[in-house]
Amino acid sequence: MLKLCLAVLLLCVPAVASAQMGIPILNAVQEAEGATEYSVTLQLLALMTVLTLLPSLLLMMTSFTRIIIVLSLLRQALGTAQTPPNQVLLGIALFLTIFVMTPVFSEVYEDALKPYSEEQLQFEEAVAVGQLPIKRFMLRQTRQEDLQTFVALAESAEINAPIDTPLSVLVPAFITSELKSAFIIGFMLYIPFIIIDMVVASVLMSMGMMMLSPMIISLPFKLLLFVMVDGWTLLMTSLTKSFI
Repeated sequence: MLKLCLAVLLLCVPAVASAQMGIPILNAVQEAEGATEYSVTLQLLALMTVLTLLPSLLLMMTSFTRIIIVLSLLRQALGTAQTPPNQVLLGIALFLTIFVMTPVFSEVYEDALKPYSEEQLQFEEAVAVGQLPIKRFMLRQTRQEDLQTFVALAESAEINAPIDTPLSVLVPAFITSELKSAFIIGFMLYIPFIIIDMVVASVLMSMGMMMLSPMIISLPFKLLLFVMVDGWTLLMTSLTKSFI
């Protein structure tokens, strides 16, 4: 992430300097070979546009979706209402996402952002190269049937290999697979806590305490079980390994 921030700063500084010199905001020069070279100020405009899409990119193209859904389902399974609060869950999901996506971000920086900042790659080439690590990550987490479904819906005849799948097709397939994976993990988390609820409810019914809510009695036992098995460490480790 530090490398990405440095790359953003490298792109922003010359753009601001050029803007102060009066260069038009939109300037594209057609070269003799047919390639198009964009002015630095246009690159700044494109960068600002991408920054506005960062929340959507974080949700749709990284591990964030699976992690936050699993954490939310765990909170519901424990029956702790708003504990941990939403801010804590979002913080945990964000930093776990950074941990999982660091190799991908580093590859994007080394293959695309760094050569582009050193003027070794054109803007279009840097975008094309930078997509490859993200596509490979998404393809590893996408189920084949989900990918085939959206490829068939797109009716694109230009896809010869999975890596050639455009992001407009790959992102919906990736999100569908992530939702499936998150709910499967959430189902497995629910099972031990449901068993505790059923046992407590049966005991209370047998004792004639029908007016006493089973949730009040089962919550301490569920918390005790989760702490005794070192649940947070197991959950974080399992979530991280699920992306390998």
